[in-house]
Amino acid sequence: MPAASSFGLPPLLGVSQLIRALSLLGRSGVPLVAVQSKVTRHHTRNIARVPHSQITNGLAAHLTRAAASAASLRPRSATEDSIQPLPEVSPDALPIVSIGDNKVAIGWDTRTWSRFHNIWLRDHCRCPKCFHAITKQRLVNTFEIPHDITPVTVQPKAEGLEVKWPSSDSHISLYPWAWLQQHSYDPVIHKTDAEKDKVLWGKKIEKSPPTVTYEEAMSEDDRGLFKWLTNIDKFGFSLVQGVPPTPEATEELVERIGFIRETQYGRFWDFTSDLAKGDMAYTTIALGAHTDTTYFTDPCGLQVFHLLSHTDGSGGASLLVDGFYAASILKELYPDAYDVLSNVRVPAHAAGEPSALYRPSPPSGYPVLSHDPVSGELTQVRWNNDDRSVMSHLGPQLVEEWYSAIRAWNECLTSPDSEFWIQLQPGTAVVIDNHRVLHGRSAFDGKRRMCGAYVGVDEYRSKLAVLREKFAPDAVLRTTNELPMAVANGRNIWNSAL
Repeated sequence: MPAASSFGLPPLLGVSQLIRALSLLGRSGVPLVAVQSKVTRHHTRNIARVPHSQITNGLAAHLTRAAASAASLRPRSATEDSIQPLPEVSPDALPIVSIGDNKVAIGWDTRTWSRFHNIWLRDHCRCPKCFHAITKQRLVNTFEIPHDITPVTVQPKAEGLEVKWPSSDSHISLYPWAWLQQHSYDPVIHKTDAEKDKVLWGKKIEKSPPTVTYEEAMSEDDRGLFKWLTNIDKFGFSLVQGVPPTPEATEELVERIGFIRETQYGRFWDFTSDLAKGDMAYTTIALGAHTDTTYFTDPCGLQVFHLLSHTDGSGGASLLVDGFYAASILKELYPDAYDVLSNVRVPAHAAGEPSALYRPSPPSGYPVLSHDPVSGELTQVRWNNDDRSVMSHLGPQLVEEWYSAIRAWNECLTSPDSEFWIQLQPGTAVVIDNHRVLHGRSAFDGKRRMCGAYVGVDEYRSKLAVLREKFAPDAVLRTTNELPMAVANGRNIWNSAL
């Protein structure tokens, strides 16, 4: 439901996973709450037996006791906390390298080693014969590499690991040190940008919400655009102030991010509460916190909202809730409920338009909480109770647990500490990450005109990645940009995303 809210957002900041995030908020003038070392866990053996009052009281106690100690969104191993980025390799202190049975070992220091299989190294050669410098596509025939391939020699060079392979043309590969550190898998020794912690927020973010100006976002040098998208990446939303209150200016703003994603609601919305579309967003009634397009296999990534006018009436305050923050509370207080919402699939539908009947593929839907299957990191919140279809796939032993779990989830979402309310005004647009931040609105009367659009998550992530290359290159790019033939067609072949 595109216009499912009238955002005028200065969000709720008040919680983050890390003291680092809290200090960031503190610099913005937001008072910090003392961090307790650990929140008491209430492990429920059977969440179906947890009464509603206990959930409410437990949540309140948790928020009072530790508003700044939101639990990690993914399990951490004993060794994960010790993962630290290694210092850049110095020409005066090169790593130690050796050849084993089927691997090359690299000693970064006396205690830290990485091991790379020979076939893995050969498959990832990026010389011009094996990797197309312009298209950034693999040329090497992976299936012609002998399974038992062994290097002829391995040597540490200032630029990286040099490997000579057995071949008629004396094939030589070079692997930059920073690139090897970034992609070390035995063991993992470096966190990627995607694994860096998000800043979780609650009500107190209203005191200092992430904001950019329209001039910054539209500037041709793209620095303001990078700031804008970085806000969205870190907080899940950002305000844009000073936007001309016209559909044309708003559409142009959206297109700074990427292609507008067309849906059954059209390409760009400019609407009032006239039920022109079969969705409750096109009414005046209140809408609870939800994410949009849960009935799509691939829910829309970003939503842009801009209130153009509101006459002859009042109400329509906009609501934002950080779904990652709410999930962290749920996981800390009711881990069994968190597990239920991470595993039970929820079917959904959009059926208000006679010409359309949307359901996800597969029809059983997706869990409320989705995680990266490799890292375990929470990556998406998908929740709209209004669009939920029949839960006929629940086993009889799971029915009560499911309803108890969503009750606990609803308490986390509707807690005053989680809800950020704001009255949107013409000239202030809001962009939210629909995979993380839930939105809603209060009831209103009068005539309210809203415009906005969706942007695909892949287009948004692509734009952010390109701007990050330009304005915030990582250690791999910083140390490899000057290597021979590293950069062609404007992009480094050692980019960690390739």
